[in-house]
Amino acid sequence: MAVLVGKKAPHFIAKAVINGGEIVDGFSLDQFIGKKYVVLFFYPKDFTFVCPTELHAFQESLEEFKKRDVEVIACSTDTEQSHWGWLQMTAHQGGIKGVMYPIVADTNKTISAAYDVLAGEYFTDDEGTLHADGEMVAYRGLFLIDKKGIVQHQLVNNMPLGRNVQEALRVVDALQFNEENGEVCPANWVAGAEGMKATHEGIAGYLASQVAELN
Repeated sequence: MAVLVGKKAPHFIAKAVINGGEIVDGFSLDQFIGKKYVVLFFYPKDFTFVCPTELHAFQESLEEFKKRDVEVIACSTDTEQSHWGWLQMTAHQGGIKGVMYPIVADTNKTISAAYDVLAGEYFTDDEGTLHADGEMVAYRGLFLIDKKGIVQHQLVNNMPLGRNVQEALRVVDALQFNEENGEVCPANWVAGAEGMKATHEGIAGYLASQVAELN
């Protein structure tokens, strides 16, 4: 598993569905560099079970991400036509109608491979026949990318394990708190809590305050 934290987010250009049903060519993260943070999340398949719960959950919190200057972008190895069809189905039908953020079509699987969330591998046998070992779809990867295009956080879940959207928001808050205040965020930090200075004195003072609260 590649660790992309601290590195430039892999570049891609692909087709995507935006605004709940508009298919576009040439979608790229480059448009957000210097302007927006990005939460890019991968999911295994359209028309499945855990996936729509995640896509709806991100949509329900979309305004909270926008308040933080964050663009939410989804991606799977399905085609743009598959994404579009899924977007026409209501939640009662198992669909994702109402999801308005971009959904990228990683049809050739190169984006998932670049972010190292592609399950399975291709290989060629002794007779030159191409095979796939495992299902060639994306794990539930999530990447927080800053305005400079650098990955600041990544999380990868196996297929059955849905993600916590509130945790994604918390990590955005932590990153922005650090950028704005220069302080670091201790365990279980949430917006509004105290940070601490990255010094021995700062850590000692923070731990002392936590012990005092317990007493």
